[in-house]
Amino acid sequence: MNSSIKTDDVIFNFFKQICDEKDDKKCVELGNNWINAMEINLVEMESNLHGEDKLQYKEHIQNNRDHLKSLKGKNSSEWREYATKCMIEIIDNKSNQ
Repeated sequence: MNSSIKTDDVIFNFFKQICDEKDDKKCVELGNNWINAMEINLVEMESNLHGEDKLQYKEHIQNNRDHLKSLKGKNSSEWREYATKCMIEIIDNKSNQ
């Protein structure tokens, strides 16, 4: 039995927490925490890239930054909708593996 924690499961559970949060303010806070964590990840990934790799992934990193920027300012309903779509995408990707 494999007891390792898979990244998709952690992400799924985080988005489920956003969907399940009854307090609108806490829901938005969770969403904003998601943005902050992903922005930190992008900075760390970019700092680990050098030379040709940095050029190769520059556009992908910028696209991710733009996506995160588009999430800023969402209200609780929008966060729940976004989180639901992300959870569905994770489930779809698992079933296609």
